[in-house]
Amino acid sequence: MQEKVALVTGGSKGLGKGIASNLASSGVTVIINFNRDQESADAVVHDIREKGGQAFAIQADVTREEEVNRLVAEAEKQTGRPINIVVNNATGPQPEYSLEEVTWDDYLDQLLFTTKAPLLLTKAVLPSMKEEKWGRIINIGSEVVELGNAHFSNYVTAKSAVVGMTRSWASELGEHGITVNAVHPGFTPVERHGEVSEETETSYLRDVPLKRMGEPQDIANAVRFLSSDDASFITGQNISVNGGKTF
Repeated sequence: MQEKVALVTGGSKGLGKGIASNLASSGVTVIINFNRDQESADAVVHDIREKGGQAFAIQADVTREEEVNRLVAEAEKQTGRPINIVVNNATGPQPEYSLEEVTWDDYLDQLLFTTKAPLLLTKAVLPSMKEEKWGRIINIGSEVVELGNAHFSNYVTAKSAVVGMTRSWASELGEHGITVNAVHPGFTPVERHGEVSEETETSYLRDVPLKRMGEPQDIANAVRFLSSDDASFITGQNISVNGGKTF
């Protein structure tokens, strides 16, 4: 893993921060992609370097093709190596709407992060991955695909697209030594969730066999495994990391 370079989108906080730190602890050089929060991204880089890891922060809006191309070029310039691992984690606001309220634009807002950004990034790194005959693409989905949460069809639909996209890419890229998998987290409280009430937690845990909330490290451990050679015969899979809430 010490010769690998990973790009983690939305890596300045939340799940992305945990994933980036975990990969760095394995010796991977990590690119922390962020859009607006330079301070948080720099803090993640500082923490990784303090622990002996290698990390760089690069700003880019990954829903824009020209910025994605710049991001990849700058990452290769800073590390001196091509990107081997891509973790498509970046997301935006996740508003809840009833069917009466939701619009097509609300659907498109979610698809920008779940399908457009991963597509742009994957296309940008494919030439070097194919040349090396080694690559890891890991898409971050959500358990909502299985739960079908009400008043959340914009988000549920977008995350559902991750399932088919992952399988199709895996079928196409396997012959090049590139694996494509998705990790679907359960409710894992991070900054965006604020303070989770006891009532909310109790209600959620009622159907969780392991009887605890997820932690960023749970998701990060799964991503690290899928990024490694230990997972070289795993591709096209959609793996739920949610304490057994869905089967």
